[in-house]
Amino acid sequence: MAKYMLIMRNSDESLTKMIDASFDDMLETMGRFNDELIKAGVLVAAEGLEDAAQSVVVDHTGDTPVVTDGPYGETKELFGGFYILDVASKEEAVEWAKRIPAFPGSKTEIRRVPGIDEFPQDNEWIKKERAWREQTGQL
Repeated sequence: MAKYMLIMRNSDESLTKMIDASFDDMLETMGRFNDELIKAGVLVAAEGLEDAAQSVVVDHTGDTPVVTDGPYGETKELFGGFYILDVASKEEAVEWAKRIPAFPGSKTEIRRVPGIDEFPQDNEWIKKERAWREQTGQL
C-alpha cells in the first residue's frame, strides 16, 4: 500500500459553479463520496480549505521572508482541498480521483506521499521523527 494525495484544483469556472451550488447538496454529494472511501478502507485524511482570499503568503525568495495577504497566484494555481488515500497503486488513486464529485473546470492532481521508511534510517532527524510518529500513534 502507498499513500497518495489527491489535490483538488479549481478554476474560475468551477469556483463560479461552486458558489452557485446549494451548500446542503454539496455536503450530501461529498459525504456520499467520503463514505465510499471510508467503506473501502482507503481514506487517511480529507479536508477542504477556506477561500484563498483569506490566506496569507510567506515569500522566501528574498533574504528576509515577506508576508502578504491573499493568494500567491491565479485561481488556476490554487487548490481548494485534498484527500490522502492509502491504496495499492497510482492507478487505484487515479480511479478514485475520477470519481470525485467535482465541478466542471476542476482538476485533481495526484502525488504519492513518500513514507518515512524511504528515508535514511540512520539519519538523526529521521530517528527523531520516527520516535515522534511512534509516540503519537502514527506508526
